[in-house]
Amino acid sequence: MARYLTVSAIGGRVPSVGAEPSTSAVVDAAVSYWKSRIAEVLPDRPDLIALPEVCDRPEGIALDDRERLSRFVDERGDAVLEQLARIARENRCYITYPAARRASDGTLRNSIRLVDRAGEVAGVYDKNHLTIGEIEKGVVCGAEAPVIECDFGRVGCAICYDLNFDALRERYVCSRPDLVIFSSMYHGGLMQRYWAYSCRAHFVAAIGAMGGYVLSPVGETVAESTNYYDRVSARVNLDCEVVHLDYNWDGLRKARRKYGTKVKVFDPGLLGSVLISSETDEFGARDVVKEFGIELLDDYFARALEAQAANRAAT
Repeated sequence: MARYLTVSAIGGRVPSVGAEPSTSAVVDAAVSYWKSRIAEVLPDRPDLIALPEVCDRPEGIALDDRERLSRFVDERGDAVLEQLARIARENRCYITYPAARRASDGTLRNSIRLVDRAGEVAGVYDKNHLTIGEIEKGVVCGAEAPVIECDFGRVGCAICYDLNFDALRERYVCSRPDLVIFSSMYHGGLMQRYWAYSCRAHFVAAIGAMGGYVLSPVGETVAESTNYYDRVSARVNLDCEVVHLDYNWDGLRKARRKYGTKVKVFDPGLLGSVLISSETDEFGARDVVKEFGIELLDDYFARALEAQAANRAAT
């Protein structure tokens, strides 16, 4: 059955608060800034709001040595998290809090904490693939790729430099989240589309200097920010399946003929794969696939590999 979700992604950086600001000044600036920015998307009634990497670090504050970064994280504590949790609770939405944090083992991590509609932390992702510069500052690489269970579906996360490495992406390929949240300082270019397609998941990106992007599981841009607004909101349908056109032309035609607008088949072109979604509460996309014998993309690729292996064995 259709599972509609409204997502918002916001870019931007907390304005500079001076060369050597106090921690309280940084916290106040971050809270004030994100309250005003989040207020811009609240009229869209988002279920999820994504913020960019290290969102509570003001512009111009490098935190470029271990001692300074460690002191800032400890003095700030959960002050910003608590304010974002209040916004999430009051507006019944999920909000990401990407920031440096002190883990329970005492190490510093570059993390995304996902706050739920009740203002509680639903899950935490620690950046797996830190830059060399982050490691030199004493930040420790994460080792897990958790899929966070939310009331709308399952969420995976990635942060900035992560997007360059196959190991993390392949773990999400196996765990199959409905949505991947990407908080970053860099755009990622074609890697955004590749991750969305490879993970068969919707992809929501919040990027500090560039704004927000929402992609479909076939790598198509659903919505993106502009030069005027570094934020974006979009309504997506998580009840969808990716299938190849090979061997499925007839089944797709029959499904469209029987159900009309209740079934959407989106073709991004050039890819050979399309996205089937259920636009009704009467049945789900997986029901349509089963009814008309439509082969899922991953099943088709697996069958192709089996045929190739048999072909090699026979020669």
